[in-house]
Amino acid sequence: MSEDEPETIVDPAEGWVAKHVQRYVESDGLDGHLFHGMPTLLLTTRGRRSGTLRRTALIYGRDGDRFLVVASNGGAAEPPAWYLNLDADPEVGVQVLADRFPARAVAASAKEKPRLWQVMAEIFPTYDRYQANTGREIPVVVIERTE
Repeated sequence: MSEDEPETIVDPAEGWVAKHVQRYVESDGLDGHLFHGMPTLLLTTRGRRSGTLRRTALIYGRDGDRFLVVASNGGAAEPPAWYLNLDADPEVGVQVLADRFPARAVAASAKEKPRLWQVMAEIFPTYDRYQANTGREIPVVVIERTE
């Protein structure tokens, strides 16, 4: 995702996620980085069919310099749209507080996923319940800066 030619980014249209994203963007994350005590980032993916840039807020963890997010979709049978988008095009945009940067986002390998899952479940223990209640394997996504 290039910063040379800014494109329009589509945010969620309504509901609490839309308000969260708006507050986060307008305040450079000062209002929104912590959501119910959990750290959040903004992830921008390119729509796999539309090509439109789409932004959402996600709880994140850290693994060294890498950021971690979970494609839980609340434990639904289908993964979230943002995950399908980054699976098709792993080049993403990220905002953490006022820091905006290009990154590459890929699902954790089977070898490293258990350790990374623990990191995320410590931040948001409900992920364990989501995994127990769905038939799909919920991915942990590893995000690494590309600049």
